[in-house]
Amino acid sequence: MRNLLFVAALAFGLMPLSSASALAAKLVAKIDLSSQTMVVSHNGVVKYKWPVSTGRSGYSTPTGSYSAKWLSRYHRSRKYNNAWMHYAVFFRGGYAIHATRDTKRLGRRASHGCVRLAPKHAAKFFSLVKRSGNRNTRIVIRH
Repeated sequence: MRNLLFVAALAFGLMPLSSASALAAKLVAKIDLSSQTMVVSHNGVVKYKWPVSTGRSGYSTPTGSYSAKWLSRYHRSRKYNNAWMHYAVFFRGGYAIHATRDTKRLGRRASHGCVRLAPKHAAKFFSLVKRSGNRNTRIVIRH
């Protein structure tokens, strides 16, 4: 009986460690609003650094840390006149990291709050998220 209690206490004590490791993201996208860049790391190794466009004046991009919520390969915005949002990785409500055709404005604030990428970069990120899984993806947005 004593051994059983010891094993149960040990297992219960290790639970926080196992859930913490389950929450560790394999894929991390860090968006810096001041430099308008996104750095993508996989398993702790930086793989890509891309220019982005985030919320322009009057529209903010939410800051914080999020997991990927859902993916939409050929998304169109219902809110903004059927706007083209291919390779969308949604992270908070209607906010997503997605492709833009307006690539000349990358590196400057230009969106309604989403994080815009060049189409080839958005496709790459979308593929990485799909492979890693939404729960293993962390999106961190800071000033």
